[in-house]
This record gives sequence, structure tokens and C-alpha cells, in this order.
Amino acid sequence: MPRKAKELSAIEVARLSKRGVNPVGGVAGLMLSVSLTGARSWILRATIGTRVNGKGEVVPKRRDIGLGGYPDVPLKDAREKARKKRAMIEDGIDPVLEKQKRRQELIKAQQATLSFADAAKRCHAVKAQEFRNHKHSRQWLATLERYAFPVIGQLPVADIDTTAVLSALEPIWKEKTETASRVRQRIAAVFDFALAGGYRSKANPANWRGCLEPLLPKPERLKKKAGIKHHAAIPVNDLPRFMGDLRCRKGMGAKALEFAILTAARSGEVRGATWGDIDLKGRLWIVPASKMKKEKAHTVPLSNQAIELLESLPRDGDLVFSGKNDAKLSDMTLSKSLKSIHNACVAAGGAGYIDPLQNRVATPHGTARSTFKDWSRKDARFPDEWSELALAHVNSDETRAAYARDQLVSERAGMMQSWADFADGAEVVAFPGSAETMK
Repeated sequence: MPRKAKELSAIEVARLSKRGVNPVGGVAGLMLSVSLTGARSWILRATIGTRVNGKGEVVPKRRDIGLGGYPDVPLKDAREKARKKRAMIEDGIDPVLEKQKRRQELIKAQQATLSFADAAKRCHAVKAQEFRNHKHSRQWLATLERYAFPVIGQLPVADIDTTAVLSALEPIWKEKTETASRVRQRIAAVFDFALAGGYRSKANPANWRGCLEPLLPKPERLKKKAGIKHHAAIPVNDLPRFMGDLRCRKGMGAKALEFAILTAARSGEVRGATWGDIDLKGRLWIVPASKMKKEKAHTVPLSNQAIELLESLPRDGDLVFSGKNDAKLSDMTLSKSLKSIHNACVAAGGAGYIDPLQNRVATPHGTARSTFKDWSRKDARFPDEWSELALAHVNSDETRAAYARDQLVSERAGMMQSWADFADGAEVVAFPGSAETMK
């Protein structure tokens, strides 16, 4: 036990300024610690049990137990705290370990009462770092806020079962199958987060296999039964007529739409294209993985028409297709261009640009990609894998995977030129390296 020190008064303690530990008496081992910065705090130095030192000797085990800062904890309270700690030690209890135990119990109690909504927000804070843009990040949480929170949001994440998850999913499972499937995946992600974080010990109640699969109809079957609505597209034979109308239009939206069609690209990829991604000399558009839907870099061979279009554009900023104040174009800008052309055609007595299978006005996405795919299927010179690579479709099939590793840029260059020529209404001829000449 430490040597008993002189019992200092409150005034004497207030005057202590010597760096290090200063015994204050009243309780054995009670000291006022003064740091290099002058900050002062209470320490109880006590011996608790034994330990084996580096020489293999059994020696007393000393603990420095913090009792709070001074003057927030006055001398009188510090002595009272020190007496209680010493009483615990005499009863064989380590105050430090006991405090750690109580802290862990408190954490467990807090974890047990964490609501699903709070767990989802914490999970989202982690997931948000993976998303490519704020829109996707917001959508992830918004779907849970709309469909899951009203049903299970305030329930403890530790106690929610499959029945509760079902009550959130069943109302939208048939009517909004695609959305419901995403909600289920996001709910499952929250439970995975809760399990990994120690907020839950039971199995994930939102897992599909072995959990929800026997209780809900398969999403794929529901989609097939309801009939999936694809992006409306211009019929292949109407494309040359549309391109003629499109090229009569001014504005960056029309230019971006034309480039999307010539490259069979997604609207977002075109709108986010920068001059740094374009190699005019090499006749390539190299889209970084960060701008691709599947997060894999994609190389697009550029046709003569695509090069001519790019060369006609101003190069005032970094973006290839920019709006006012060099801002990125919105997706609606391209849609508006297409709808304006359709409306003008109808007003002039024409048929417009309707997808006959869906009886809807064509969309930029459908025209740039679905119409291209339909054209490639009709042209026997181009293997299906070439068009799949052009569309940057990721496929697990071994043959397509082998093609994807090489990307077949030179072969696809001929295909994209034929596509651009077709869009111009020109006669398409065989080219070196095409499927026809390779026979």
C-alpha cells in the first residue's frame, strides 16, 4: 500500500502546480496529476493483484485509476470516489475491469434498442461512399424511407423477423416488382450491417434463399407475366429518316443525342464525356470505369460521322456536350430533343417516331441502344458478341467473356462505321475483318 501522504486542504490543492503526480492525502494513493500543459486530473494509484515481470518474477500489479478532472471534481468528491474504489479492491474487484464491463453492458443495451431506421441510416453512411453520384445514394435511402420505415422503421433491428419484413414487402411485391426487389436487397444489406456491427445476433430475415423465397413469388416470373416495358425505340427502318430530322436541329441536346446514337451509348455516358476521354487521332472514345454503369472501362470506336460531329463542336470547357455556363446536360435535354422532332413530324402530317410494340414515343436510350441491337441482329456480318461489346453488356458466358477481354476494337470499328452509314441511309458494304469476309 502506498505511503500515507500529508492530508492537504482544498486551498493547498488549488495551489499545486508541480508537473507530475502530487499526493494529496486523505486516502492512500490519491494524487493530483498535473500535465505539461497545466491540465489537472485525479488519479488513484493502487495495487491490484500480481503480475509476472520480464525476469519471471511475481510482483505487485499497480493500477492508475482515473477519477475525473480538477476542479470539475473537487477534493472532497475525489476522496469519496477514491474510498469507494479502495473498498472495491478490498472486496477483490478490479475497478478498471468493472468499469469496462459496465461500459460493454451499456453498449449492448444500446445496440439491442437500435431501431431499423437508425441502423439503415448508419448502413447508408457506409454505402454512400460506394455510390458514383448523390442521386444513387439518395435513392438507396429514399426507397427504405418510403416502403420499409413506415412498417419496421421503429422496431429494434435486433428483433425484427421475416414476418415483419414480409409485411413491408407484400403490398408492393406484385404491383412494383422491380422496386420491391431492390427494397428487399437494401433491407437485407441493413441486417448484414447490423449483424457485422453487433446490433443483431439472429440470421438475416430478408435473405432471399432459404428465407423469403418460399414465401414470395419469384420477381423474374412476375416481370415476365406482367411484361417488361423496355425503353421505347425507333424502328430500324425509320432511323435514317429520324437522323435526317435530327441533323436539322440546332442545340447541344440534339448533338448529344446524335452522338449517343452513333456510338450506341447511354445518355449518362454521353453527357459526362470529356475531351480528355476522346482520342480524335486514334478515333476512339475511352470511357473511364467511373462513368460506366458496370464500372468497367469501355472503348468506343468512332465512325467518320462521329468524328465529324466532334470536330464541329466548340471546345470551350472540359465537357464535350455542355449546357449553359459549361454545366452538364440533363437527361431531359436529350428526351426533349427527340419529343420535339416527333411532335414536329406529327404536326406536318407524318407518322412521328413511335415504338410500334409499345405504342409510345421513342426514347433516347431505346433509340441509341435497342435500335442499334435490332439492326445488328438483322445484319448477319456481325456476331452477336460484337454488338454486346459495343453496348458494354457484361456477360458471364465464357465465349463472351473471352471476347470482352480483348474488346475487339478494330472489328467493332467496322461495325460502328456500318451502323453510322446505315443511319445516313447509305449502302453498307463489306469491310476487311467483318464476319462475312472472314468466312
